Amino acid sequence: MKRISAPEQTREQLRALIEGRLGTAPDRSSLVLLAARLILEEALEGEVSDRIGRERYERADGEAKGYRNGYRPGRMKTAEGTVEFAAPQVRDTPEPFVSEIRENLTGRTQALEDLAVELYARGLSTRDIEDAFTDESGRRLLSRAAVSEITERLWAEYEDFIKRDLSEYRIVYLYVDGIAERLRAGQPREAVIAAWGIGEDGRKVLLNLMAGSKEDTETVRAFFQDMRARGLGNPLLVVSDGAPGVIRAIEECFPRSARQRCLAHRMRNLAVKVPNRSMARVQNARGGVLPGSVTSDRARSRQRHPF
Repeated sequence: MKRISAPEQTREQLRALIEGRLGTAPDRSSLVLLAARLILEEALEGEVSDRIGRERYERADGEAKGYRNGYRPGRMKTAEGTVEFAAPQVRDTPEPFVSEIRENLTGRTQALEDLAVELYARGLSTRDIEDAFTDESGRRLLSRAAVSEITERLWAEYEDFIKRDLSEYRIVYLYVDGIAERLRAGQPREAVIAAWGIGEDGRKVLLNLMAGSKEDTETVRAFFQDMRARGLGNPLLVVSDGAPGVIRAIEECFPRSARQRCLAHRMRNLAVKVPNRSMARVQNARGGVLPGSVTSDRARSRQRHPF
């Protein structure tokens, strides 16, 4: 019986997170850490395939150059937290196997975090993978064949996400927000529209992401229509910021749903207008208005939004 590879186990955890099966909200940090782990584990598997000349469970042509020998745990610190990954081990190689990818992770973690968001917002290209795994001199650490196979598997993950049937979730509360994300290292931040919902069973589900977007009516309407075509029903309530284009698209695409201004956005807008001397009084008062309010605006934003 074949064992499930480390990337496949990470894929299942990602899907469980996105679908709300882990019992936790699909927040940005959890998604980024797991997606970065998937990309890294795919790269490590590709590096081993390059070294021993074959994929997992594939027979060697001629004399074997080594064998896979399970996994060992690894850790990578990022701005979002620690990524715990599984690195494949190799035995019986002509020379001791040392992973160049692991040796060159220092200083590359931000690039992996950027790719983690892009994986589900737009999909990854071969160039994305090539550029992410190089040494200090710019030398590629993966063969073109390995990069192609990794990209193909990650593209399939992206397509599964953007084409999945949404009718099973029976969303009651739909949350929509536009945020700025850096999808490629060294490039300006791009707008990304995120949609997530709470179903009748209480599960929090990440429904859709779209990169390179503006909060104009036409763009947001297309974003909503895509989800409607995949089975998204009429939620009881749609929550968004106050962007006019978003509001109009909500009214057009969800005419039977109530609409509410996001309380986190409203409080941030209010904070800009309140004098510093009065801010403490406002913060004390909002506790009675907004149940479960927390002290940190950043923490509150992360609780309400996956991005």
